Amino acid sequence: MSENLPTDFPPLDYAGEDEPTQPAPLEEIPKKISTFEHELTIIRAHHEHIARGIELFWGHRDCIEFLQKLILNGGDGASRTRSGFKHEVVEALLNMIALQEAQFKRASP
Repeated sequence: MSENLPTDFPPLDYAGEDEPTQPAPLEEIPKKISTFEHELTIIRAHHEHIARGIELFWGHRDCIEFLQKLILNGGDGASRTRSGFKHEVVEALLNMIALQEAQFKRASP
């Protein structure tokens, strides 16, 4: 391989390499807000009947198990089979499990 191959890369500039860096202030870091309403909106956009089931179970200890079964079992318990959830729906379901677990953790003595 020839060492004199042309490249489209600009020359490297090492000026300022030794300058100290600072973490970004918290107000400049985007926050991912996970709320019940936000996650339910995502689920409802793809699976209205599942969103209704979540609304019925929300706030009950059985809700976590219901959400876990949705993710793991491949159906919704009402003889509706599916080939899988879209990535954003799985993420919303997992976030809802975390929200529900946090709610019960705060309520525990």
